[in-house]
Amino acid sequence: MPNLQDEIGKKQPFKMAEEEAYLNIRRTAATLESEFGRLFRQAGLSEATYNVLRILRAAGKDGRCWGEIREDLVVPVPDVTRLIDRLEQAGHCERQRCASDRRKVYIRITEQGKRIVNSLDEPVQKSLRGKLGHIDPDDLRALSRLLEAVRSSQEA
Repeated sequence: MPNLQDEIGKKQPFKMAEEEAYLNIRRTAATLESEFGRLFRQAGLSEATYNVLRILRAAGKDGRCWGEIREDLVVPVPDVTRLIDRLEQAGHCERQRCASDRRKVYIRITEQGKRIVNSLDEPVQKSLRGKLGHIDPDDLRALSRLLEAVRSSQEA
């Protein structure tokens, strides 16, 4: 298995383990994003719109408020409203004002939106198995814990 130094043609060893880890994370993320980006584009979605549809599907008939969707996104985006606008124009979600508080707007997934996100479940799972299935589940959990530790240090 080639290491990052060989993959990128770096002649000298990394001076800092942190730099090597960071570049490994970025290179791996780019590899995964490329594969999943193709899947989502084939369905007429971006990674962000797919993520919003997954959040709305999980919310069920009650839907979610804009702020809740923003907080639940795996990868933050600067303009959630524009994402929701695009999904609504495509017929994948709908907005509805809260009867008891007209300031609140709930976003709900439509049947069409459910069909699209459901149609991606199997291809996404297949891709995940293809990219990560060769790694022991305990190692994957350890990797997740390490990545969570990186994020928690940034949030502190």
